[in-house]
Amino acid sequence: MKNPSRVALIPLAAGLIGLGFSGLAQARDERARVISSTPLTEQVQVPQEVCQDQVVTVPGRKTGAGAVMGGIAGGAMGNAIGDGSGRAIATVIGLVGGAMIGDRIEGRGPATTQVVRQCSIQHVWQQRTVGHDVVYEYAGRQYRTRMAEKPGRWIRVSVQPVVAGLPAHPGVVHVDAAPARPGPGWRHQPHNRHWQPYGY
Repeated sequence: MKNPSRVALIPLAAGLIGLGFSGLAQARDERARVISSTPLTEQVQVPQEVCQDQVVTVPGRKTGAGAVMGGIAGGAMGNAIGDGSGRAIATVIGLVGGAMIGDRIEGRGPATTQVVRQCSIQHVWQQRTVGHDVVYEYAGRQYRTRMAEKPGRWIRVSVQPVVAGLPAHPGVVHVDAAPARPGPGWRHQPHNRHWQPYGY
């Protein structure tokens, strides 16, 4: 025959365990005062475009007027010298020769200066903030955590109710504006690992 007291004890114990885990899941948010916040930085290489303006001299260009005028003059002279069927040949020779001579006589125009921008990619070292080492106070004790952004004067922490045999630790949730005291039956306990509070 089964012992009725033992049979009744099993559901009762299971109910107490379930109640304990239910209370553990129902964390409440409290506010803690920030004592200090130290930025954590690291050096990283960042590609950066570096540009520099330089003044360069550009040689003058020919306008082509000398070749045109020389060709006209040479063609006229060839046409005047030639006779009959040779006049056309003389005219062509005069055009080509006159254009070449006129181009040489004209020469180049005056040189000019221009500002030219030259750019290149260089890697430079920069300091980048990767987080903040935050020391805060809650219920008369100090704790330390690491946050991605700089907090204000107060931060909100998640506090778990104390259950027998299970730890309860504070964990940073987000930044808030005003302090508050924990209610009865709640206790804020330090985390065993110095840098990683519960829930962060």
